[in-house]
Amino acid sequence: MKFSAQLFTTGAMLAACLACHAQNYPAKPVRVIVPYPPGGITDVVSRTVALEMARGFNQSFVIDNRPGANSILGVELLSRANADGYTLGTVIAAHAANQTLYPKLPYDSIKGFEQVSLLGTAPLIMCASNGLAANSIRELIELAKSRPGQLTFASSGIGAAAHLTTELLMTITGIKMVHVPYKGTAPALQDLMGGQISVMMDTPSALLPQVRAGKIKALGMASEKRIGVAPDIPTLTEGGVAVVGGTWVGLLAPAGTPRAIVDQLARAAGAAVRKPEINERFIQLGIDPVGSNAPEFTRFLRDEVAKWAKVIRDANVKVDN
Repeated sequence: MKFSAQLFTTGAMLAACLACHAQNYPAKPVRVIVPYPPGGITDVVSRTVALEMARGFNQSFVIDNRPGANSILGVELLSRANADGYTLGTVIAAHAANQTLYPKLPYDSIKGFEQVSLLGTAPLIMCASNGLAANSIRELIELAKSRPGQLTFASSGIGAAAHLTTELLMTITGIKMVHVPYKGTAPALQDLMGGQISVMMDTPSALLPQVRAGKIKALGMASEKRIGVAPDIPTLTEGGVAVVGGTWVGLLAPAGTPRAIVDQLARAAGAAVRKPEINERFIQLGIDPVGSNAPEFTRFLRDEVAKWAKVIRDANVKVDN
């Protein structure tokens, strides 16, 4: 009985200590690791939400860009950080795909972290070079079938959502195009505009400005419905190809971060995303604002890992490990 009472007392003291820690959180600046370079959609979303969370907590949230190895370098750094709420990180769809792409991944994409909040989702848009003899997704499919293995598609890298969604499209339609991976969206887009590449998928924020400028042409949106920032662009499903794919941005903490702190962070992130000016900025970038709680993000991430695992296996996607 004395032993049980002692355990109870120790447990109660620990719970009280954690509650006190959460109540005083954050007492110092919080680092937010972004595993991509400055300027991209992940960086923009991370900075926008972090700035608003800093205001809400009255504490600094410092962005730390750590790009490399398809986000693995930065995410591994996050996985090894102290689980005290003072190191967070943002990830995108590649984080879910990496679990299958890299058998020797130095962390588990789900178990290695506390999922804090899904900040937003973004569909992908399929665009073509102006010189390509296809002005719709139907025409692209017909052209690709008449020239198997001759058309090319670019992506920002192997395992990126744009790469895997195009692989899904090819699996569904039975067409064959050659994948040309780039180190980022910018060089891929440059070659698409120059006609060296036939087609590519990426986020609306990356490709729509060049569509509006007449430098490339839009074939369809890989979304369930037309999006507000581009109501004139039909979905791929409208064009007869039932492909839905996109990326997303989510907030993580190292595994073992106290639940009370994770919940605090999730509430703060959700409040930031739902703030009218941030909500509108997301929409103008082609991002659907979410701001979920932790359990919702965990369920979403599990579904994403399973979804991309099937695409990777069906298309036999390989990377140098």
